[in-house]
Amino acid sequence: MTPALRNSLRTATASLLLSMGTTAFAIDTARIMSSVLSADCLGYRIVGICFWLRCTLFGCDVETSVQVRHYVPDAVVSSYTNTGENPWTEVAFMSLPNATAEGGGDGSTDQSNENDLAKFKNADVIGHPAGAVFNEFAGQFGYICPGAGTPFVPYLLSTLDTIAWRHNLPEMFYPEALIPGLREIGSRQSLNLWGNVYPRGGFLHQVDDYKAAAVVAQRAGDIVTRRGQIHVYQPLLSNEQDGYWPAGPLTEGDPSTGKWQELTPRLSASCAVFPHANSRIQATDGGYAWALWRPYSCCERQGQIFLGHVEFVD
Repeated sequence: MTPALRNSLRTATASLLLSMGTTAFAIDTARIMSSVLSADCLGYRIVGICFWLRCTLFGCDVETSVQVRHYVPDAVVSSYTNTGENPWTEVAFMSLPNATAEGGGDGSTDQSNENDLAKFKNADVIGHPAGAVFNEFAGQFGYICPGAGTPFVPYLLSTLDTIAWRHNLPEMFYPEALIPGLREIGSRQSLNLWGNVYPRGGFLHQVDDYKAAAVVAQRAGDIVTRRGQIHVYQPLLSNEQDGYWPAGPLTEGDPSTGKWQELTPRLSASCAVFPHANSRIQATDGGYAWALWRPYSCCERQGQIFLGHVEFVD
């Protein structure tokens, strides 16, 4: 470990310890980087053995390597009310108001005795900035798998996705948007329904602002982890290779497809899926952000030809 990287890791660790459990209404890159020092979110496990054929001038041998599985913080997903006010301060300039996406805020009847008719949230999905800090932290556990995200790269900016995000076209006509019970976060039976995934836009009916922001974050994550969606975005996906099995589509309520770490209004040391029973802090400015951790499995290449792998039974 280089002295510069060692100092960076120490600084990030100190920042994390000071900030866990505190509240804030914006977050900067340094605090986001510190948040990756979470063994709970990492979830590092040895899950199997890979077999490789290594050939030299003297013959061929079968070599083995350990297959591991862990989560990688691929992106920061911000969900916020006021257009241009991404709570991740250094990237707010990426999603400033434009001619087709000027305003924000909730729908209202302007009657104090009535709840807002609809919540509206912008959403940005931007590559997680952790980089070397995460690699150094995860590397302490063993061999690590690369994720799909590139630091600071925008994968979805809702201000550029106006037709889908602000008008719900064409997804307002999809069966998932019209049939109750399809693609919902939580359930009606348990009286813990946070909202519907479809249509994947910025509007929904939800009196709890935290839950509304979480649903919108899930929608944004749902879009970028699939190819060929009718949105303006870049897929946040890697291709499978020999000895490398990347994360697939994100599915609500399923931690095996991804999980969320709250960054603001409160920085959390753990990850969860929506809905969750953790305490929820309401952001007074309507701005929330989560790190999206995604599962990857891989093994170190030990030969020219990948012969296969055997996974342990859970």
